[in-house]
Amino acid sequence: MKSYNPRTGMESLQVTPISKASAKQRAGRSGRTGPGKCYSFGINDLINFDFVDPPRSEALLKALELLYALSTLNRLGELTKVGKRMAEFPLIPMLSKMIVASDQYKCSDEIISIAAMLSVDSIKKAITAGFFPNSARLHKFGSYRTVKHPQNVYIHPSSSLAQMLPRWVVYHELVLTTKEYLRQVTDLKPEWLVEIAPHYYQLKDVEVKD
Repeated sequence: MKSYNPRTGMESLQVTPISKASAKQRAGRSGRTGPGKCYSFGINDLINFDFVDPPRSEALLKALELLYALSTLNRLGELTKVGKRMAEFPLIPMLSKMIVASDQYKCSDEIISIAAMLSVDSIKKAITAGFFPNSARLHKFGSYRTVKHPQNVYIHPSSSLAQMLPRWVVYHELVLTTKEYLRQVTDLKPEWLVEIAPHYYQLKDVEVKD
């Protein structure tokens, strides 16, 4: 389970005991996604807001403290002019402030490039948008199985991912030497395939299989 410590600002993955039935249920839901809608509501009083699943008060106060330090909120907890500009970016507050401030320092192009590099998932999704036909999932004994036109393949030994073996990858090319090797590989989240290419992939293609 992913856990966030507001005191240290550090995320960690912690092992949490669950029942066997719960584990099977979670495995069955892994990777599933579907169309939906996202609504944004203006909330003026976060402290007393009736959350469905409220965050810990310590984490909430730490977040408000950060937003105030970034000049996103004023002393009344209201969005400032800077905060309204920051809210236009689908990024964490510090990246948003960095982009807004770059206008003052006349370096927006450079800062946007840096923000993109820091937003690794965005880069990977862009790569997936072009190479979604070249996807593979971890199979057995270190091999992979291509999703479309299934065949057993392997990450090339020269790749930094050859030892890490991520569960899902997208690759640039498939070459045959001593084995069928994937070259220029990056990992991805399986739900991206359905999100980016619903005409090409269905939920059954990315569901967990035994």
